[in-house]
Amino acid sequence: MDHERAAKDILKQIGRDNIIAAAHCATRLRLVIKDESKIDQKSLDDNPAVKGTFRVNGQYQIIIGPGDVDKVYDHLIKLTGLKEVTPDDLKKVSNNGKRENPLMALIKVLSDIFIPLIPALVAGGLLMALYNVLTSAGLFGSQSLVQMYPGVKGFADMVDLFASAPFTYLPILLGFSATRRFGGNAYLGATMGMIMVMPTLVNGYLVSEAVAKGTMTYWNVFGWHIAQAGYQGQVLPVLVVAFVLANVEKWLHKKIPSTLDFLFTPMISIVVVAFLTFSIMGPILRTIGNGLTSGIVALYDSTGFIGSAIFGFFYSPIVITGLHQSFPAIETQLLANIAKTGGDFFFPIASMANAAQGAAALAVFFITKNVKQKGLASSSGLSALLGITEPAIFGVNLKMRYPFFIAMGASSIASIFIGLFHVRSSALGAAGIIGFISFPVKYYLPFFFSIAISIILAFTATLIYGKMFAAKQVEENEEGSSTESTMVKTVPSSVTDEVVFAPVAGKSESLHNVKDQVFSAEIMGKGAAIIPTEDEIVSPVTGTVTVAYPTMHAYGIKSDEGAEVLIHLGIDTVNLKGEYFTSKVKQGDKIKKGEMLGTFDIKALKEKGYDSTVMIVVTNTNKYAEVARIDTDKVAKLDPVIALTAHTATFSSATNLEA
Repeated sequence: MDHERAAKDILKQIGRDNIIAAAHCATRLRLVIKDESKIDQKSLDDNPAVKGTFRVNGQYQIIIGPGDVDKVYDHLIKLTGLKEVTPDDLKKVSNNGKRENPLMALIKVLSDIFIPLIPALVAGGLLMALYNVLTSAGLFGSQSLVQMYPGVKGFADMVDLFASAPFTYLPILLGFSATRRFGGNAYLGATMGMIMVMPTLVNGYLVSEAVAKGTMTYWNVFGWHIAQAGYQGQVLPVLVVAFVLANVEKWLHKKIPSTLDFLFTPMISIVVVAFLTFSIMGPILRTIGNGLTSGIVALYDSTGFIGSAIFGFFYSPIVITGLHQSFPAIETQLLANIAKTGGDFFFPIASMANAAQGAAALAVFFITKNVKQKGLASSSGLSALLGITEPAIFGVNLKMRYPFFIAMGASSIASIFIGLFHVRSSALGAAGIIGFISFPVKYYLPFFFSIAISIILAFTATLIYGKMFAAKQVEENEEGSSTESTMVKTVPSSVTDEVVFAPVAGKSESLHNVKDQVFSAEIMGKGAAIIPTEDEIVSPVTGTVTVAYPTMHAYGIKSDEGAEVLIHLGIDTVNLKGEYFTSKVKQGDKIKKGEMLGTFDIKALKEKGYDSTVMIVVTNTNKYAEVARIDTDKVAKLDPVIALTAHTATFSSATNLEA
């Protein structure tokens, strides 16, 4: 890449005097722009040095890639005379002195607390669905499976027990996750959760009934009668209790001498917070929480199919803003009180929206002539049908605009039927065509009917509009690339088959699940993600270090076989300016597979509110016939995680057109 030429082109397309401040991270330029309407977006999209652009948190970000972005940034600074700033400084500039948006800050907190709980809630919900299959009459005959085969009853009872556990003891899970997020001892949070659901208390689901019948038991504390009420199925009280517990604990750590801190801080924290919970905080927050839940359910019920249609229309735009990250907090409360709420009505509407975006992206496959766009449309469309929409939304539909808006309309129409049939899920899960497993059997038919409408409408309308009205625009946008993209050249393969290994031990994840759209949409390339369980990072290949930033949060390595591998430690960790990171290598070093690159403090990152997920991306993905994540749950250090299949004798010249 000609870095100076790239910087000049970017400045021309954005406007030399249109940039207020500029910074960069491992993969992208981060700019604060005066007037985004002055940006020549089409020329920027066609710029071979630019892999993509997007806007987030007041910043305009241009994806360049590791090893190149810092050089382009240096030329950009020289050409503009701007002062070099860090991404953290840039964030302050983009906020223009304003405090962080309180709503977005709250959503981030809720997301950090609830996302780790989703696997447990999904497992419980799907087991509940299995129990429904075993006990529902009319599914396999006039009688249920349990009635037809009595020997199944014991297994069904076990499944019912397994399914109930995550929801009955939800305060324990929440207490652990929330207290850790607020900076306290997570195990004290779990202990507080256990206290709130002790079997000797009146079960949280029966508190209202016990009060009404006069059977509620009380503690008499110096004449103060405190209800012995449990908090099964409650969310809001546990969140507030965890916040108070974390802050009481941190305050005590500062006040109690270190010689006594270990013994007395945990005990005092539990006694004080537990007493406040049952006497003051718990009863008030239970009332507020129940009122909010009842209000949401009443609002949905009162608006009926109109409300579901409106929600279905706006769900995908909500995903773009990130506001959907707060939904698990509401959905968890709905599922925990399923006997009263009837289940989760967010999930089926999300399924309609995701399926519509996926179908629209698949339609683009038949409209576009660009090989690169075809590949992205097909892969991202299928993943959206299965519930992962970011690649389809950001990589395809929003770029062409009309597929995104058509999908919104299709989702809205499909959601009308969700509202008419009162479809509600009994579990969290993949919000897409396979989402039916999260529903009671009685909702299967209306769910399939609704999602079929969503897919058919979105696909058909996008295809017709694209063929009839947008074809000329597509041809113009792809002029010069469509002809070349269909050419096939015969050349010797320059890259051999290769395996990229895990740089750290942990839980293996799809890159699509990463909470950074640049990685989840595979804009930088395909790869894998690992939720780490250790602090030491080693080289996943043998080769040469091409990128080693002073912030020590990312490394680039070109393997001896030809793969260009980016290892990115955490999300937005560039803002830490190297704090909690160490590095053992520098750019240009030769390194062998398994040699240490550096370390990062996972615990400290989590306490600071950062996501510690490690992304391993093959940035020259387009040079391979296939870059596939090796599907496994847990990986040890240097286990294989990415399999690379080289092109054979023929390949499309479109691969050379992709930046």
